[in-house]
Amino acid sequence: MSDFVHLHVHTEYSLLDGAARIRELVKKAKRTGFDSLAITDHGAMYGVIPFYKACQEEGIQPIIGCEMYVTGGSMEERPSQREGQIYHLLLLAETDEGYRNLMKLVTEAHLRGFHYKPRIDKKTLRQYCKGLIATSSCLAGEVPQAILDGDIMKARRLAEEYREIFGSDNFFFELQDHGIPEQQQVNRQLIGLSQGMGIPLVATNDLHYIEQQDAEVQDCLLCIGTNSKLEDTERLRFPTEEFYLKSAEEMARLFAHMPEAVANTRRIADRCRVTIPLGGRLLPAFPIPEEEDAANYLRDRCLEGARERYPEQTTEVMERLDYELSIIATMGFADYFLIVWDFVRFAREAGIAVGPGRGSAAGSLVAYVLHITDIDPIRYQLLFERFLNPERINMPDIDIDFNYERRDEVIEYVTRKYGDHRVAQIITFGTMAPRAAVRDVGRVMELPYRDVDKVAKMIPAQPGVRLEDVMKPESELAKWCQQDPRLIRLMQTVKKVEGIPRHASTHAAGVVISKGDLTDFVPLEEGNDGVSLTQYPMEALEEIGLLKADFLGLRNLTVIERTVAAIAENEAEHIDFQGDDYDDLTTYTLLSQGVTMGVFQLESAGMRKVLRELKPSTFEDLIAVLALYRPGPMAQIPRFIRAKHGLEKVDYPHKDLAPILQNTYGIIVYQEQIMRIASTMAGFSLGQADILRRAVSKKKRAVLDEQREAFVNGAIAKGYSVGTGKKVYDLIVQFADYGFNRSHSAAYAVLAYQTAYLKANYPQHFMSALLTTVMGNHTKMAEYIEDCQRMGISIAHPDVNKSERAFAVKKSGIQMGLGAIKNVGTQAITSILSERKKREFRNLFDFCERVDLRVCNRRVMESLIQCGAMDGFPEHRAQALAMLDEAIEHGLECQRRANENQLQLFNDPGEGVSVKFDYNHVKPFSQSEKLEMERELLGLYLSGHPLDDWQDMISQTTDHRLGDLEAVPEEKNVKVAGLVRSVKGITTKKGDGMAFVTIEDFSHQVEMVVFPTALRQYRSLLQLDRPILVTGRINHHEKGVKLIPGTIEDLERVAAKIKNPTADQQTTEPNKKDRSAKSRVPHVEAYIRIPTEKEGTSAMASLHQVLAEYKGHVAVRLYYQSTGKVLALPVAKYGIHPSESCKRRVEDILGEHSFRLKEVFSSGTR
Repeated sequence: MSDFVHLHVHTEYSLLDGAARIRELVKKAKRTGFDSLAITDHGAMYGVIPFYKACQEEGIQPIIGCEMYVTGGSMEERPSQREGQIYHLLLLAETDEGYRNLMKLVTEAHLRGFHYKPRIDKKTLRQYCKGLIATSSCLAGEVPQAILDGDIMKARRLAEEYREIFGSDNFFFELQDHGIPEQQQVNRQLIGLSQGMGIPLVATNDLHYIEQQDAEVQDCLLCIGTNSKLEDTERLRFPTEEFYLKSAEEMARLFAHMPEAVANTRRIADRCRVTIPLGGRLLPAFPIPEEEDAANYLRDRCLEGARERYPEQTTEVMERLDYELSIIATMGFADYFLIVWDFVRFAREAGIAVGPGRGSAAGSLVAYVLHITDIDPIRYQLLFERFLNPERINMPDIDIDFNYERRDEVIEYVTRKYGDHRVAQIITFGTMAPRAAVRDVGRVMELPYRDVDKVAKMIPAQPGVRLEDVMKPESELAKWCQQDPRLIRLMQTVKKVEGIPRHASTHAAGVVISKGDLTDFVPLEEGNDGVSLTQYPMEALEEIGLLKADFLGLRNLTVIERTVAAIAENEAEHIDFQGDDYDDLTTYTLLSQGVTMGVFQLESAGMRKVLRELKPSTFEDLIAVLALYRPGPMAQIPRFIRAKHGLEKVDYPHKDLAPILQNTYGIIVYQEQIMRIASTMAGFSLGQADILRRAVSKKKRAVLDEQREAFVNGAIAKGYSVGTGKKVYDLIVQFADYGFNRSHSAAYAVLAYQTAYLKANYPQHFMSALLTTVMGNHTKMAEYIEDCQRMGISIAHPDVNKSERAFAVKKSGIQMGLGAIKNVGTQAITSILSERKKREFRNLFDFCERVDLRVCNRRVMESLIQCGAMDGFPEHRAQALAMLDEAIEHGLECQRRANENQLQLFNDPGEGVSVKFDYNHVKPFSQSEKLEMERELLGLYLSGHPLDDWQDMISQTTDHRLGDLEAVPEEKNVKVAGLVRSVKGITTKKGDGMAFVTIEDFSHQVEMVVFPTALRQYRSLLQLDRPILVTGRINHHEKGVKLIPGTIEDLERVAAKIKNPTADQQTTEPNKKDRSAKSRVPHVEAYIRIPTEKEGTSAMASLHQVLAEYKGHVAVRLYYQSTGKVLALPVAKYGIHPSESCKRRVEDILGEHSFRLKEVFSSGTR
């Protein structure tokens, strides 16, 4: 047993400062001969539970501590950073009480003392000092700082104060030696003070990384955290490379002159005995009448709900309910269900929209009859065991979706009911993912952007990707990096920082409720909206037994709620989806056309394409497509589609499995199907089948073999052959990774159907509600407004006399809300609407007389004028702006006189105002000026678009819209057009110029990365607001799709080329063939591809209607895919005007890329 124990240890949870991964640290400590080890991260206890568990697994005694920040004054004070000195203090928990006090101190530091750092003061230390051992800490400690200031008397007074707080046996002078001169100075004085005061010494190494060679990795993390470069001279850095896990022998040699300080580390370690109970339950009790118990109270609530859900209570319903309740009672989760039932009931009674369910909880009948979920698990064959398995004890997990605008009300209700000391939100950590880490490390190493970008893009962006998976020796990435020593160093460093926590944030939904004061179990820090945040992440909270529930805010629920309310108000129709059969034909027609922008889970370009091909006709189709449209199972979609349309025979592994697989055409789509197969063929209980499903998905050979034997033996016992048993088991193993939770998919299908139903049957009301929920998100607004235009729904400008706060349905279409205007705040809108209730505004002077000019100030009114919200006034926009100062002055004077009761009784506001100046000479704004103002203030163009004149040209010359690029595969070449919106130039390390250029089309923006060669060639074209045509390749970046241009052309010149042969083609003497070509006249024809499955369907009638709507002079040719024949339609009858919207309408009917414009030549005139 070593005499030395490391008591000052910073792990990866000293964020962007510590580089010691907990698991590796503990394993190395074990190998090095240590039997005890401490964790003392800066100001927080994030890593305590994983550290505690890792030590237990390795047989090492964990010592729980924290290096706190102490202020010399009161923690309530908020001095400037320069004035407010903060000192370090090392605290170690000696007892369980000390562990609880440490959590309370850390909580106080974050909730009450946070100012640049989480600080505590001496008063708080005295309050929570029991069971803690303290040391004077590093050079940043209060005592060492006094010594460095040359004030030994102050150092003595401070030491005496700390000894008085913690007790004579619980305060130590800490000696460190990392080869830093100041440490030598401090150590000499501390030794002298120790001898004079009788305060014992303890030796530590301020550990920040495991191996000495990891100093560079830790330095790299510091640079990332401080936004510095490795080569910066004036930056925070560690002065030596001595902050690693030194062996006991190294420490003994280092402090050979002070062996007592080394021996005291062992004495302290032997005293620190903290036990953190894991695997227990800290569930709060639900408040119920004294004479009741939770299980019976839950049963009574379920029986009440069952009578509502199932007026005719069948034997199947009652047996299932009894079965579930017995398992819930046996597992001790009755209080849990009552707590969730209670806050969901509160939400429903408060009119807060609640989702139909999420995750495996939708498989519980108890949840359904309690109105926690809204999808019938019996009707849709959902399994309770997928949610709560009686044969595998685990905490239930019910996630609830709420209207995202009112989710906080539910959390506030829970906080009030159980107390803010028992409720908190949950922390989560963003980690150094490989792709992002390459960019972070490449930046601090100052490597060329182009090289770093290329390496980053070779790493897939999806979550869970590990560097070892993509850096195999034969991989393209490995071969590329081997060519450059700088890239080798980059990837070596990335490997060492991969997975290290980078920052803390709030979990999107998680909330914990404790049976007692939370700080008895977990330290807290400041969260959002007055609700504290746990410092332990979700996995750790589950380990210590705290109840977790997910309160998710879902925008789509808000859309549904707003739409239903608007329909009730405007159409006097009451929409209620309770008990819906989900069989509306109009809805499935919309889904089959892929017109699903704004529809829950179905609006991506890829999903719309699948829907057009699948043509869902039943709710089961909808459940299946949501389960299949994911990486992995997506490969099964073509087979699923062919089987649905009878183009492929449905085969079952065995006829007995037909009832299980018939809804999915013989394909295993759901995890529940695997469970039912195991039950049907091998006689497994559903609980055992769930264990099988979990086991085979891990793909561990020993587990696979063990489960294979059990499955095959079970199949034989039920009369199946060995071969059949093996064949079906292999099928289960094949699909175990791909199978999706049917309960979750079914619950999501409910929301998808409801949003699709509202869009199909009440499109104006739905789109109005949808647009309201994305006010402020200009990309989404432009996308949805474009969708409205495709559907024939007009969007009217905001108007001070017509608009509400939000988007609203009007007879002519949808009126944009005042809340969508930049610079126009809530109070200003309230003032406008309040005055308008009395009567409409007549002109600008009338407006200024009546509104509250304190909130409707000049900036507000400029915004209203420029975006067109005052276009209904007699003055045009330019005139209104010109007379604004006079109008405001007039309004202020009128309001002053009104306050003094000097206005005449019959004064008519705004009428007959004597205008001082003549504004008739003010010229109106041009259309382009108006459009730019709209874009600035609304985030989009509304009365037109700068590219409107180029619509036909863009249709002819491009193959993708910018909004479609997310679905385009990596490295694929595309041809797009747009306006140059911004140009940001940078200089590479080699001194070359490159640029990041944003281009924009009718609804989307995309960033182009223009490397030096391309920039030199095309710089002159990259002028703001210039329309350009770009041919380039796609790169998918973690922040969105990027376009790497190969060629850039001026759209005006492209148009000129198409209309007239270019001059350079005529500069040389043409040969005979050229003369022939030159005599031909170019014109455009539209080619429409008719897919085989569309022939003879209603799609052809829809196509006929579209061609009639876009009547023009461009010839149309139909290409029939089934025969390869081309049919030329007569121009007089079927000629079209091929606009962008025409192309989209055709593609909505026949599929993507079914419409193409082709330049052809004919002799003479056409």
